[in-house]
Amino acid sequence: MKKLNHHIKSYLLLALLATSAFIQSGCKKDSSSSSKGNPVITAIRNYVAHPGDSLLSSAGTGQWIVISGKNLKGALAINFDGVKGSFNDAWFSDTSAIALIPAIIAFPSVPSDKLNTIQYITNHGQTTFTFPIVPPVPAISGISNEAANPGDSVKIIGLNFFFLKSVTYGGISITGYTSSTDGTSISLKVPSGLSKGPVTVSTKSGTTTTTYNVYDFVTGVLNNYDSINNFAWGSGTSNNSTDYPGNIGYYGVMKASNVSAGDWSWWNDGRSININSAQWVPQANLKDTLSHYAVKFEIYVTKPWTDGSIQILNANGNYAALYHPWKTATGSAVAFTTKGWQTVTIPFSSLISKGLPAPSLTDLLGATGAGGIQFQFINDGTKTVQTFEVAIDNIRVSKIK
Repeated sequence: MKKLNHHIKSYLLLALLATSAFIQSGCKKDSSSSSKGNPVITAIRNYVAHPGDSLLSSAGTGQWIVISGKNLKGALAINFDGVKGSFNDAWFSDTSAIALIPAIIAFPSVPSDKLNTIQYITNHGQTTFTFPIVPPVPAISGISNEAANPGDSVKIIGLNFFFLKSVTYGGISITGYTSSTDGTSISLKVPSGLSKGPVTVSTKSGTTTTTYNVYDFVTGVLNNYDSINNFAWGSGTSNNSTDYPGNIGYYGVMKASNVSAGDWSWWNDGRSININSAQWVPQANLKDTLSHYAVKFEIYVTKPWTDGSIQILNANGNYAALYHPWKTATGSAVAFTTKGWQTVTIPFSSLISKGLPAPSLTDLLGATGAGGIQFQFINDGTKTVQTFEVAIDNIRVSKIK
């Protein structure tokens, strides 16, 4: 019996040891399969459809790229010159990652150790890859006041205003300009002797010029209350330089008071500007792309604007855009005023019907490219508008691309 017990105990011990070894082996295998080394970047590719998918030797801001390498899954951050890029790790594999280089990188202020680097951080390690990130050709998105007088301060607004070589305004070379650290604006004083002309910005990366002129009161103008006066009825007009300084001749003044929520009676109390038929786009250009054009005007607001909208309609009233600069991107209200005259740009694509822009210029403007235009103040909000007053001038159509 003692011998039998001894054999049983030996078998149990062996079984226990075997089970333990199996468990340890399994644990080691699981641990090995779940661990990864640091990410490795081997190349940067252009993110375009084949056959354009090619290796890149450099890239610019605002550009989509494909990062090739290994252990790329589990990304927590991808920094370009120290600035966080945009990505979605759900799109990634261990050997490929898609990322968007930030649109704005303040190149002059990037620390030297971060310049021309891609820092890739994951939940299992990180790496830094040397790769040239360069400012693209500058882009002008607008001028703060296209009708500014000589001596007035204006801003050129856009992107990639780094390493500036020259700036011209209305064809006149500017020397006393300053640029913002993020490369999104250039401040200057309008030069004397100004006549209509484009704005040009030249940097080490290239040169860009506006498709339109500043200080131009003729090209594409539908109404300026002076040399081109197609005003029909509605708001009052004035040339008072005390109420709205910096004016050039006459301008329109839209006014309203105690306008109840939901009140769309735009025809009352000088709440509209109604312009007779004028040529929006030359008939020869009606096959152009819709998005290449915009309605522009100058506006001056001294009394805080916090509710209601200016509805801008085409000739037939079947396409409309709403202008409400007090409304933030989140939908909250911030009282809107201006420091002097400001240029407003309403792209043709913002004039919509049933939520959609016109398919073409002829759908928007008709076969002749001509028609009237209406500015209507409506209270499409939930509060009574106690006081509304804005000055508007130089209503025009401009080619923006």
